[in-house]
Amino acid sequence: MTKGTQTILKQALHLKPVERAELIERLLDSFDRAGDNRVDLLWAKEAESRIDAFDEGKMTADREEAVFDRINRR
Repeated sequence: MTKGTQTILKQALHLKPVERAELIERLLDSFDRAGDNRVDLLWAKEAESRIDAFDEGKMTADREEAVFDRINRR
């Protein structure tokens, strides 16, 4: 890893967890992932499954504030 990359990594590790996740997502999106719709389809299926479970009372949800508080404590 170059010194420049190490500097960027050191700075990134000081970000809040949500900010690091957003950075990771942007970096991954910078790669050519065309044609990898399989992952997107699997995530969509999982999301629909969770929505259905929530609607059917099989699972509950936390308030947004509680989720972000928990994430940012790390």
